[in-house]
Amino acid sequence: MFAFRAQGYRSFRNLPGSRRSIAVAAAIASAMITAPQGFAQQNISVRLTAEPAQRAVFPGPETLVWTYRGQLLSGPPGTLQEIPGSYLGPIIRVQRGDRFEAELVNGLSEETIIHWHGLDVPALMDGHPREAVSPGGRYLYDFTVPNRAGTYWFHPHPDMRTGAQVAMGLAGVLIVSDEQEQSLPLPRGEYDVPLVIQDRRIDAGNQWIYSAPMMGYLGDRILVNGSPDFVLSAATRVYRLRLLNGSNSRIYKLAWGDATPMTVLATDGGLLEAPLQRPYLTLAPGQRAEVWIDLRNREPGTQLILRSLEFTGHGQGGFPTLPQGAAFDVMRFSIDRRETEDLTLPPRLATMWRYREADAVNAGSPRRFAITFDMGQFLLNGRTFEMNGVAPDEIMATNTLEVWEFDNDTGSMMTVVHPMHAHGRSFQVIEREVNPGNLPGWETVSAGYVDEGWNDVVMLMPGEKARVLVRTSRFPGLFLYHCHNLEHEDAGMMRNYRLDEARDVQLAVESSCPNGGPVRISWQGATPGGQAALLFSPREGDFIIPAGSMCSGTGLDLAPASLRIVYRGSAGADGSRTITGNAAPGACGGRLQLLDLGACAASWAAGL
Repeated sequence: MFAFRAQGYRSFRNLPGSRRSIAVAAAIASAMITAPQGFAQQNISVRLTAEPAQRAVFPGPETLVWTYRGQLLSGPPGTLQEIPGSYLGPIIRVQRGDRFEAELVNGLSEETIIHWHGLDVPALMDGHPREAVSPGGRYLYDFTVPNRAGTYWFHPHPDMRTGAQVAMGLAGVLIVSDEQEQSLPLPRGEYDVPLVIQDRRIDAGNQWIYSAPMMGYLGDRILVNGSPDFVLSAATRVYRLRLLNGSNSRIYKLAWGDATPMTVLATDGGLLEAPLQRPYLTLAPGQRAEVWIDLRNREPGTQLILRSLEFTGHGQGGFPTLPQGAAFDVMRFSIDRRETEDLTLPPRLATMWRYREADAVNAGSPRRFAITFDMGQFLLNGRTFEMNGVAPDEIMATNTLEVWEFDNDTGSMMTVVHPMHAHGRSFQVIEREVNPGNLPGWETVSAGYVDEGWNDVVMLMPGEKARVLVRTSRFPGLFLYHCHNLEHEDAGMMRNYRLDEARDVQLAVESSCPNGGPVRISWQGATPGGQAALLFSPREGDFIIPAGSMCSGTGLDLAPASLRIVYRGSAGADGSRTITGNAAPGACGGRLQLLDLGACAASWAAGL
């Protein structure tokens, strides 16, 4: 859907296909964390040792790399799959609901930690840089795999060294399966192929050259699964390709060399409701997509090229021999044998639910993350990274639906492309706005966006804003949001957000009105660091108190008797919640009786 806004910005809105109430959405979100029926829980234990190694990446001398050496300690065969000769870590295959233990052993000369990119796990399992372990140290991960089927990945996340460690080779693919995905007629086994796309620079001795320029690291050699000039020996079959942009800062505009449309099955957070076609596929660093490619009409002896097409408007310089936005070949498919295949593209893939913007606790008042540039540094809401720091407007409640807006159109003196990533749950992109002055460049990549699914990275071209709906994790604690241009992240374009457990304060309403007349409720109270919601039961309507240091308003004419009011909101910076209530002029006399104060501070005016 397209519309021009009054201020001249062009708005591109992703409208949901269905609407659900808060209760239904919450129930479905809660169901995400349970093992699917029919899938027996597996207990999986692996050891991942981050260590230096030598690999024959290019002809001639071997390259010194850093790699994750995997060992399966317990679990089914096939859980770990090595990529022969590659510096990349093993492919890890698990099922939703599995108990997963991973021991990280740091065999490097500097501290490191692993982030499970895309997984909704407890804060201590997420790979925050404050958990980084020193050389010789170990870190034990232990969680239940919560996510729906999809292509996820793992990579290091130490403060100021993430880009360098990924560039040295530390990364791996994590594939989650579930019962719904397994029931689909999709390619399996050798026809289900993960493809990790990266770029590198090397010196005359085949050793990595890494630098961390302000705009991000760009290599001049393209590698797929750790190999340059990658060729996949293919049959006349259908293939499921799991594409991962594992580069530090390069964006790929992927297209088939013969202009066959891209048939997209999945995004960051798993399968779409139905296959979608795109003329090309835009993947920013950290993003994933699964595509269906049918080679049955190809003759043995022919080839199909996967290319990255030219685009403009990114605002990013780089290594002059292969700058950002240049066109190049990524890999080739060599069709060298004939095989029989009877799969057909499923018209429906997976059941998805759509959040409704009106159900967000801050509907109409998005939580804004503004990208600016000052003193040679990209900032988020004017702030840089603090290891344990969190601002009042970065404090939220667990398991709460919110609207977030990422804004890359702040009038900053330096505006470049930024792929924004939030740790924890995936989100739904609901709207994009583009400054008219940036529209020509934006239009060279926008047809390759896939906003219809679940995402954990949203790419913002210069002059672009994106609004997303996210239901925050059920796990309390400190999590990260940042630019997934790894050099931007390492330079401080990263912040914490804190999730506090939402606690309900329940209040009973009793009316002294003749014949049980209505009671009108008004409120005036502070909601520092978050939003509050007044939820009325029996349900006659929900009132959302928007974010801000002070808010006030008047509620419904409420039926009295056993009516229950619940206040739900995140705590203030000092950990307190304050609610005050006053009777509206002319309202019937009634009183509010506090039933459960919990850890909150609450008071109600006398006579109400």
